Formats: sequence, structure tokens, C-alpha cells
Amino acid sequence: MTEHQLPQGFETLAIHAGQEADPQTGAVVTPIYQVSTYKQDGVGGLRGGYEYSRSANPTRTALEECLAALEGGARGLAFASGLAAEDTLLRTILKPGDHIVIPNDAYGGTFRLFAKVLTRWGVDFSVADTQDLAAVREALRPNTRAVWVETPSNPLLGITDLAALAEIAHGAGALLVVDNTFASPYLQQPISFGADAVVHSTTKYMGGHSDVVGGALVLADAALGEEVAYHQNAMGAVSGPFDAWLVLRGIKTLGVRMDRHSANAEKVAELLASHPKVSRVLYPGLPEHPGHDIAAKQMKAFGGMVSFRVAAGEEAAVEVCNRAKLFTLGESLGGVESLIEHPGRMTHASAAGSPLEVPSDLVRVSVGIESIDDLLADLQQALG
Repeated sequence: MTEHQLPQGFETLAIHAGQEADPQTGAVVTPIYQVSTYKQDGVGGLRGGYEYSRSANPTRTALEECLAALEGGARGLAFASGLAAEDTLLRTILKPGDHIVIPNDAYGGTFRLFAKVLTRWGVDFSVADTQDLAAVREALRPNTRAVWVETPSNPLLGITDLAALAEIAHGAGALLVVDNTFASPYLQQPISFGADAVVHSTTKYMGGHSDVVGGALVLADAALGEEVAYHQNAMGAVSGPFDAWLVLRGIKTLGVRMDRHSANAEKVAELLASHPKVSRVLYPGLPEHPGHDIAAKQMKAFGGMVSFRVAAGEEAAVEVCNRAKLFTLGESLGGVESLIEHPGRMTHASAAGSPLEVPSDLVRVSVGIESIDDLLADLQQALG
């Protein structure tokens, strides 16, 4: 920061970081550079470093600079999907013969990437409850290169102490990778607690409108960021310019949306906690949640995701999903509209029969920003 720059809050960075007015036209919104290649001023004479849009694109650059600013990292990178971001990071930091510790509560697609793709490449993994620090220590091996964590986790809303886990990982010579999708950088910034890499599905809260698929990485260390950027270009699963533009547009309202998502989710959790047909509510904002105190320490608010178990079992849980009307039955999360799903049969079906299998009576809701009374009424009728 130069002497002429003022310190900037999150919402200011979300709107301005990487997004100076266009120097040619004065456009206040970053243009969509829908272009594949760039004229060179003589051989190797690149304008602004742009030569081919897999390597770099001005719209994507704006998003990547904004991502790094929001997470407090040295380098941000935007990808075609969250899994593309994960794959690029993992193939940068791991090689055949290496080992990684993954959580026992993770997104089904992440588990599939480890279990069905990376193991065939010679990477081994162990599953541990990352909320149990002793279990993580026990899972570490001499060849462990990284510890992977989601907090809040998907779909059981588990909370992990990031500072404590960073200390354990670093003590073993391993990196700490945090999937921050459920929280978003507005509610939680893992790098400030010692994380080395932060992963996002920007499809979710960052985009926020269910109209784009994307992913992101933010690296704490510039050298690691440069290495991952090399692999991003070499592997090629980059965000297209229009997708980057949509995510950048979504980020501008991330703060105000997350405030409403969190406020609505707290009301939803309170309703579910008092409902006789619900056996358990999983939401870190509830004082009885085992991770409540840690979440209060490392999050600004408790987020918009709520999971609950239906007392009558699996079929009753499926029927709750089917009866919902305002809560749309669908996969994904983080959009302005509320969604409901049965993880065991939908987003986490790939984890069936594994240590990451989710309870069959579980329902997950992504609480949107609609009028809260309408959301509560819909859940009441869906529960019957």
C-alpha cells in the first residue's frame, strides 16, 4: 500500500479490486474480452502480457486480482469449475507416491476426485475427522504433503479449528488446503488462520445467481502461486471471459447477500430445531452445535447452509424434498433462490459405501434471500 492509498474494507475491495475503469473508454465495469488471441507489437512484443486467452485474459485477470484481495492472498486464479481448480492444485503439490489427509465430511465430487482419479495416478489418501485434531495427527505419514479441510463442511456443517490444524499440518511439513465455498471470503478468510491454499466453487456464493460454473484458488505464497499458475496454463481448465465476468459481477454484492443468507438461515435453523419431525439440526449458528464457539471465532456470521435429519427416516426425508415448493429441488447451492436436496441420493451419491457416506435421513437446504416468512411457511408445509 502506497502512502496515497487508503485502507479498504471487504465491500470496497469486492467492488473495486482489480476493476479500475477501462483506460480506453472509461467503462466502470470490466469489459468482457471475448477474444482468443492478441496482436503483438513485433515478435514477442506483448501488450500488457497478453498473447493467448488460455494463458491470460483481461477479464479473468480482473477476477483473479479481486479474488486474491478478498482472501488476503498473494495470487488468485480462476478456473472452469471448482473441481478443475482442485485438480490443478493437487497435481501441482502432489506426485505419485505422496499422501494427503482428507476430511470424513467432504463434497462428494471432491471425494470422487481423490478416490477414483488421483489413486490411479499413485497418490494415496487417508480419511480423518478434521474436527478431531488427534485423529488428524494420527492420519499423518512421513510422505503426507497436504491436509485438506472444508469448514463449514458439506453436507454435515462440521467446523474445524483452522489455526490449530494449520499448526499440525505445518509441523508435519504439509500444506493446509481449505475449501471455503460454504463460508465465502466475506464470512471467513482461511489464509489469516494459516492456510496455504484456499479453494472455491465460484458457482456457489461468489457467483450467487445460479447462472455460471466456475472455480478459484487463492495461494498465500507468491512462489506457490506462480507454480500453480504454470499448471493452470499447462492443463488449461481456465475460466472463460464471460464466466469470469459473471463471477466478478456476483462478487460485487457478496457482502450484502451473505448477510441476508445468514440471517435467513438462522431463522430456518431455529424453526427446524423446534419441529417434532426433525431429529437433529446441523447449523453452526445454534449454540448447541459442537463447533459453535470455533465458528464464532473464525467466521463473521454462520452462513446460509442448513442440514437436518428427519425423524421418520430416509423415505420421509425424500418426501420433504419432494413436497417443498419455494425451496427448489436441485443440486448446487449459494444462489439467491433457496434450494433443497437429499445428499445421499444426489450430491453425495458418489460417497455411498465409503467413510464419507452421509446419513440417509439427511436433508440439506441452501437458504436464499427470499422473504423469510415465505421460506418458513414452505418448510412447515413440507415437513407436514
